[in-house]
Amino acid sequence: MIKINENFEKLQDSYLFSTIAKKVAEFQKKNPNKKIIKLGIGDVTRPIPKVCIEAMKKAADELGNEETFRGYGPEQGYDFLRKAIKENEYNDLKINEDEIFISDGAKCDTGNIVDIFSKENKVAITDPVYPVYLDTNVMSGRSGKFKDGKYQNIIYMPVTEENNFIPELPKEIPDIIYLCFPNNPTGTVLTKEELKVWVDYAKKNKSIILYDAAYCEFISDKNIPKSIYEVEGAREVAIEFKSFSKTAGFTGVRCGYAVIPKTIYAYDETGNKILVNKLWNRRQCTKFNGTPYITQRGAEAVYTKEGQKEIRKNIEYYKENARIILEGLKEIKIKAYGGINSPYVWLKTPNNMKSWEFFDMLLEEANVVGTPGEGFGPSGEGYFRLTAFGTRENTIEAMERIKKLNIN
Repeated sequence: MIKINENFEKLQDSYLFSTIAKKVAEFQKKNPNKKIIKLGIGDVTRPIPKVCIEAMKKAADELGNEETFRGYGPEQGYDFLRKAIKENEYNDLKINEDEIFISDGAKCDTGNIVDIFSKENKVAITDPVYPVYLDTNVMSGRSGKFKDGKYQNIIYMPVTEENNFIPELPKEIPDIIYLCFPNNPTGTVLTKEELKVWVDYAKKNKSIILYDAAYCEFISDKNIPKSIYEVEGAREVAIEFKSFSKTAGFTGVRCGYAVIPKTIYAYDETGNKILVNKLWNRRQCTKFNGTPYITQRGAEAVYTKEGQKEIRKNIEYYKENARIILEGLKEIKIKAYGGINSPYVWLKTPNNMKSWEFFDMLLEEANVVGTPGEGFGPSGEGYFRLTAFGTRENTIEAMERIKKLNIN
């Protein structure tokens, strides 16, 4: 008799964004003439830079020519892209090309990385949190049972208005620590000094930090690090994940990368040091056939002069959307955070409304979709996320609709 992985039974009924999609679809079916503006899911609206499109077209043509055809590529990524990433992102941070692994996105990497770690490891996540970090550890058997809104074996680190959205060092020592800055969903950031506290904590306790820096290009404050490797000692304890999705519009094309320095070690049952880079390379060679050549040529073009010019233009476009959202919320006296070094605005729901209650009100009365904070974890209750990834016209219209609501 075939048996299932019963850890999947411990997952909550539905993935957050599929629940939202279902609610929106039901509302649209009942109200076919209503124009719904979606500021919920973090999908982009600006087109892929032209220089990237041209690079992918050229790569596609190469595959149609016998002399330039390429079949299976290296699981770790083509050298040309790894070199471009090193030279443009990490040249001053002592990261080598063989420490960069190309993938189909940060979502897959942050989920798959748990394959190489023991099920006995204790995991710490910020709360609220991007659901992938939690759910993949539930699937892997690290979570324990779900009770009173939390998994019993997961260490939750609240990030709320009360602690200025800066997680406190957990008293119970974790083996794996998830950090994401600029943060999804709160849009908040940590300074280099604040991040150094976590690096020192991980070194002291032989922990590993899984650092999601997918939104780093939205940072404009020079005191905020774009990479954890700007922090002394991070190369010994931190794995970094980045993506081309939000910067170059690759949400549909799919391309990201993980950085695993050869100075990070984990331990076997007898206490022997094992190189984490080697484990991840072995995992990828077994389970991953590599990111498509066409995609990687498109990503490489991001680092050309024209590519950088175009992605900066796109990022500034989204940052202006975030400013519009923040200003609109300020006008109606709703507290909001993030949106400065991040594309996400994290607002305090008015009148002590529950986050799903606020979701329903926005959808039904303003026909605007956002993301309920409670869907990101128990500490997200009472908060709500709006994204700046919409079009300018829709962002302006959405805020005009919200301002007309009888909220305060």
